[in-house]
Amino acid sequence: MGNLFADHGFDRVVHLAAQAGVRYSLENPHAYVDSNLVGFVNILEGCRHGRVPHLVFASSSSVYGANTRMPFSVHHNVDHPVSLYAATKKANELMAHAYAVLYNIPCTGLRFFTVYGPWGRPDMALFLFTDAILRGEPINVFNRGAMKRDFTYIDDIIEGVVRVMNRIPASNPGWSGDSPDPGTSFAPYKIYNIGNNNPVELMRFIETLEDALCRKAKKTLLPMQPGDAPATFADVGDLSQDVGFMPSTSIEEGIKRFIMWYTQWTNMVH
Repeated sequence: MGNLFADHGFDRVVHLAAQAGVRYSLENPHAYVDSNLVGFVNILEGCRHGRVPHLVFASSSSVYGANTRMPFSVHHNVDHPVSLYAATKKANELMAHAYAVLYNIPCTGLRFFTVYGPWGRPDMALFLFTDAILRGEPINVFNRGAMKRDFTYIDDIIEGVVRVMNRIPASNPGWSGDSPDPGTSFAPYKIYNIGNNNPVELMRFIETLEDALCRKAKKTLLPMQPGDAPATFADVGDLSQDVGFMPSTSIEEGIKRFIMWYTQWTNMVH
C-alpha cells in the first residue's frame, strides 16, 4: 500500500472497499476488524505519507443505530450503534477525523443509504428476492415487512461521490467545542448523507419488484434480525446545498433498470 501511494501521487482517493453487511458481522466479526479498521488505517497512512489533497470514504446509514429522530441528519449525534458493522463505520469516521486534525488531510465521509442496482452485492435483498421469485421459492421478509428503507439507486450514489470529490472540505469557522457539530469540524472534515430522501415500506418495495417481474412472491414472514433498524430516512440538505445534487431515482425506475440488467447478466452467465 505504501508503494502504491508513493509511486502514483494521487490527487484524490475514494475509498469504497469494506466488509459490508449487518448480518454477516454477527457471524464473522474479525472480518470487519481486518477490513474496516486495519484496512482503513492503511488507507489513512497512505494519504498521510502521500500528502493526498482529499480523501473521500464510504460510511453507512447504519451509524445512526438506535436514533429514531427522522430524517437522519449528519448534525445528529450517532453514538449508539446496534451492530459491529455500524460500529466499524462510525470508527472510520472518527479515524478520518483524527487524521484531518493531526495531519491536515481533508476528509469527507459519505453515509450511503440502502444502495441497490446492477452489480450490487448478491446478499442484498433485491438480488435475493429476484432470484427466489424467478425460481418460485419463498423470500424471507424480516420484521414481517414492517420496515422502511431509504432505497438509493447506484447511479445516484455515484453522482454524489463524483460531485463530492472536488468539494474539498474546509474547517468550519463556527464550530465550537461547547456545542460540537458532528457533521463538520474545526479540522478539514465533512460528513454527508447520500440517500433518496424518501423512505419506502419493504412491502411496497416487494410489490414493485413483483410488478417488474410479472410474478408474485411467496413470503416467509420472520421477526426482526439483531442489528437491523426499523427505518432509515436521509436528510440530504447539506449535500444539495454544497454540491447541487440530491438523489431522485424512484424505486419503480430503479427496479426496472435492475431487472433489465439482471436478465441480461443471467443470460450471459448461463
